[in-house]
Amino acid sequence: MLQIENLHVRTDGRDILQGVSLTVERGEVHAVMGPNGSGKSTLANVIAGRPGYEVTEGAVRFDGIDLLALEPEERAHHGVFLAFQYPVEIPGVSNMEFLKAALDSRNAAAGEEELSAIDFMRRARGAADRLDLNPEFLKRGVNEGFSGGEKKRNEILQMLLLEPTLAVLDETDSGLDIDALRIVAAGVNAYASPDNAVVLVTHYQRLLDHIVPDYVHVLVDGRIARTGDKALALELESNGYGWLADPAS
Repeated sequence: MLQIENLHVRTDGRDILQGVSLTVERGEVHAVMGPNGSGKSTLANVIAGRPGYEVTEGAVRFDGIDLLALEPEERAHHGVFLAFQYPVEIPGVSNMEFLKAALDSRNAAAGEEELSAIDFMRRARGAADRLDLNPEFLKRGVNEGFSGGEKKRNEILQMLLLEPTLAVLDETDSGLDIDALRIVAAGVNAYASPDNAVVLVTHYQRLLDHIVPDYVHVLVDGRIARTGDKALALELESNGYGWLADPAS
């Protein structure tokens, strides 16, 4: 479904990704780990089309489509979703308005009918309930005055409602306490199915106690230094990343 080939990316005059290749199929969960500055968030942002990144070499294809040729909203219409590491506040726009507009846009791009207000509210309240969010939460401004945990749960709420084909979650676990982590993980597990795929960007193995990945990829200095299963994440938890920088490892 997602094929990344020899991807090189620059931002702020620095080479960040230096030859990343990765294939993600439907039904798979991939975890991307690595030390600070290794390129994890850059990879997530490039997939989603966030401005400020220059692809100098390589290709990214999604269901055979050249993803790099599409604008961010076109990628979203094709089923790509990014949960931000640092969700932004949108004062004056309620969650309800924001989510309804996003769903309407997705449905229009797919040639589907717009949801009625009643059907939308039923779905939105159901998703909020699964994430232990008070329905009043939907009336608040997008991320305005939210705690760190509320912002991250709001990202997962968007994912559950939009039902993307590929969900890229950029450090969704950062800033979460144990209870919030479990709730967010449960939301991701509820979304995951044989028809879609998840790419998790994370620093910590603790998230993978709740969302078991099929593959773990470790980025070091802009390259994938090692690929394995959950056992690799446990090894990183015990030994850190230093041993991967050793050519003899």
